Amino acid sequence: MAAVGEAKKKRKMGCSGRVALIILTVGWMVRVSNGEGGECSEEFMKLVEKKNMPECKRLRTLGAQFGWRYEYSVRNKSMRTVVDIMFGAPLKFQEGWIAWGVNPGKRAEMVGTRAMVFLKRRNGTWRIDTYNVTKETRNRCILLPSNITLFSNVSIQAEVSNMYTMYARLTLPSDSYNISKLNHVWQVGDAIEEDHPLSHPTTLRNVDSTEVIDLTRTKGPGTGQYRSYLRSVHGVLNIIGWGTLLPIGIIIARYFRVFPFKCDPMWFYLHIGCQLTGFLVGTTGWAIGLSLGHSSRYYTFQAHRTYGILIFTFSTVQMLAFRLKPKETDDYRKYWNMYHHFLGYGLLAIIFLNIFKGINILEGGDAWKWGYIANLALLGAIAFGLEVFTWIHFIAQKQKQKQKQKEDEKTKHTDTSEPQTKHKPLHSIQPIRCLN
Repeated sequence: MAAVGEAKKKRKMGCSGRVALIILTVGWMVRVSNGEGGECSEEFMKLVEKKNMPECKRLRTLGAQFGWRYEYSVRNKSMRTVVDIMFGAPLKFQEGWIAWGVNPGKRAEMVGTRAMVFLKRRNGTWRIDTYNVTKETRNRCILLPSNITLFSNVSIQAEVSNMYTMYARLTLPSDSYNISKLNHVWQVGDAIEEDHPLSHPTTLRNVDSTEVIDLTRTKGPGTGQYRSYLRSVHGVLNIIGWGTLLPIGIIIARYFRVFPFKCDPMWFYLHIGCQLTGFLVGTTGWAIGLSLGHSSRYYTFQAHRTYGILIFTFSTVQMLAFRLKPKETDDYRKYWNMYHHFLGYGLLAIIFLNIFKGINILEGGDAWKWGYIANLALLGAIAFGLEVFTWIHFIAQKQKQKQKQKEDEKTKHTDTSEPQTKHKPLHSIQPIRCLN
């Protein structure tokens, strides 16, 4: 009884350790992939200081930077906020455009934004104008300039190292715009046609270039930063749950159930533990992904979403299989085993594919991609080593079995009434037993 209690205690400590490791890993990877936007560049700060703007921040996507100054004014007995802004973003194409604007609606999104847009022509000339971005823009309709009364003194300030900087003064009615929760949008496009900006790319960096900013605070992330955190948490949880713990559980079942190692019943508890933990962690990441997809009204990464739903569905079927599996004596148990094994291996292929799709969408750099490749390489090396050992042990056991049969034939007596077995089944080949 004491030994059993000690084993349970160790198992609890092991579970606690695994949970702590998962939490630490999630925290570290999210911290690495979502560093603060940081201070503005030295060149941009000089431009901001010339305009006597005390505030400046680096926006989290597209290499954009933003400086501002605000003051309150009263005109015709109505409160207004006058905001001087400076926006800069790199434009590395021969032609293209950069844009910044505010949205009076409930969400920081493209549709409904009042924007100023700088267009760079292929011959090096440029123009800057104001636009009202309507929902027709999503249908590839041409975006035409509009007279936006919010903007005044709109100008291009400088071009330094392919970064173009725009300046404007905005007069924001207090009943429509709250500067402590201001919806602002920025964008970069790589093509224009007849002095009209064409659609921007649909990478995550482009579709994620919105934020709710508090202009009254000098520090602190905008609400868009939390969405970026959630994306990283979504990715890390899926990598740990679906992409790591589930393959480990399959390796345990493949090599420690019967052959070459027979670790009964320890293999079963380890297998169930890895699969269940991986399922719960992966499902949490999947649910966060669904929430992120729901909050993105106009852009959906359809293939990534479809694969994610398939992974959750088939994983749920695999989890239910543990409760619904037939008994060892049932005739159709072998068919259940075949379905369970093949579905599990097929599920792994979809998981690996979707994780790499997610990494490409996230555009987290080589750290994510090569980190997971290293993780797969480690798991693959372990599985390959165990597979090689399995065949070496199997061949050695077969040779011993043949040698024993030859010795038995030499020493057998004249009694031939007993049936002779030419070949022994696989289960007669002895595995290496684990110490439980």
